[in-house]
Order: sequence, then structure tokens, then C-alpha cells
Amino acid sequence: MGDLFGSIFIVSGAFFLFSAGLGVLRMPDTYNRIQTGTKATTLGTILVLVGLACLHPDWALKLLILVFFVMLTNPVSSHALARAAHATGIHEADATVVDQLEEPDVEPGTEEAE
Repeated sequence: MGDLFGSIFIVSGAFFLFSAGLGVLRMPDTYNRIQTGTKATTLGTILVLVGLACLHPDWALKLLILVFFVMLTNPVSSHALARAAHATGIHEADATVVDQLEEPDVEPGTEEAE
């Protein structure tokens, strides 16, 4: 039974990892690519590690520690990449409506802002 669950988790994790690669190719700008790659690879990697834990119960503690580090480092690294991309001036896609990190054109407290 553990072999069946382990195989299902690994195949579903491989599907998410494949969709992450496909999303990186298909998304229109850097920020969407970072988001697509991070979310899908985090879930895919966790599913593969859980599947391996089902197949090899002796490794379960080590794989659980790896799941913790994946959940900790993937979002932080994608956030750092997105902030660095914005700081270097990489623009969003034309369909992007709001840029919350964009500096306002007019300084608050000046006559034009009032």
C-alpha cells in the first residue's frame, strides 16, 4: 500500500514540476515566471519528497527536514528575485494593472499633490 501511495505522490509531484517548467516558458514577463516557477516547484518537490518517504520509511525524518527547508527557502528566494528584478528596472507585462512598488510621480506635501 505504501508503494502505491508513494508512486502516486511522485507522479503527481512530477506533474507539478513539469507544469512549472511549462509555465516558465509560457508566462509573459519575469514576475509571472518567478511566481509560476516557485509555486509549482514548491508543491512538486514536496509531493516527490512525500512519495519518497512512503517508499522508503527509514528516510522519512530526513525527507521531512527537506520539506521544511523547501517550504522555507523557495518563497524567500522568489521574493528576493522579484525585488531584485524590480530594482534593476525589469518591466512588467502590458496587462499588469498595479505596481505597488512603483515610486509615485509627485511627492506628498507638494502643491501638485493637494
